[in-house]
Amino acid sequence: MFDDFETGVIDVGETELFVRHGGSGDPLLLLHGHPRTHATWHRLAPLLAPHHTVVCPDLRGYGRSGKPPTTTDHAPYSKRAMARDMVALMRALGHDRFAVAGHDRGAYVAHRLAADHPGAVTRLIVMDGIPIGEALARADARFAAAWWHWFFLGQTAKPAERVINADPDAWYTATAEQMGQEAYEDYRRAIHDPDTVHAMCEDYRAGLTVDRAADDADRAAGHRLTCPTLFLWSVKDDMEELYGDPLAIWRTWADDVTGHAIDSGHHMAEEAPDELGAALLAFLRP
Repeated sequence: MFDDFETGVIDVGETELFVRHGGSGDPLLLLHGHPRTHATWHRLAPLLAPHHTVVCPDLRGYGRSGKPPTTTDHAPYSKRAMARDMVALMRALGHDRFAVAGHDRGAYVAHRLAADHPGAVTRLIVMDGIPIGEALARADARFAAAWWHWFFLGQTAKPAERVINADPDAWYTATAEQMGQEAYEDYRRAIHDPDTVHAMCEDYRAGLTVDRAADDADRAAGHRLTCPTLFLWSVKDDMEELYGDPLAIWRTWADDVTGHAIDSGHHMAEEAPDELGAALLAFLRP
């Protein structure tokens, strides 16, 4: 897994991030979703490495990265905090400007990275996600039925950690056949760590509070993403069912948006790496 990639732990100021990186060419940062780790990219990264320097970290709180103490406002697990981590990580690896691709929760970090640090991001790729503020503003009964875990993980009156930690394998349900054995082992090690489970819940708590506030503030101020943006969504997920044309939504947030569907379920990097890799390389081609 990740042949010829280096591994390391990088101090980014507020925490430490576990990272794999390799390849050559213009830098590309890949950000995983929940409850995955950087290992979700193990089938995709080798396809990109001949053309790009590929950087695959565990987000703060996830996998083998640090899990800083939280606060009552959940700001340590905000996408803004995670975006700061990524700027520091890429600078530590020698990349002041880079493209970023994020899936699921990683898509929200990638969006916030492009919004808060436009001088650092050359191109943005978001997969299976519209801005958090937009998703919550549009949340209806269909969304609640499909994505109820947002609110279960995000509330604090009856914390989800106790339920999840009772049987993490039953809760998360991924398999080695789906992910690949080594990636599955990395993921399983993470979900059986109560500190990781707590941090992942804090990610969702931040999503319902400070992350939504950041998106709403951008919308109110008329801030738009200026870098070229690619949106990809899974045919077998529910983007179209929930939002109709998700590209139209992204065009209200960014100036230069293209995109299309990928013939896959939600975890496209694991299920359709060849199609996804071709889409990314075409978009990133100079």
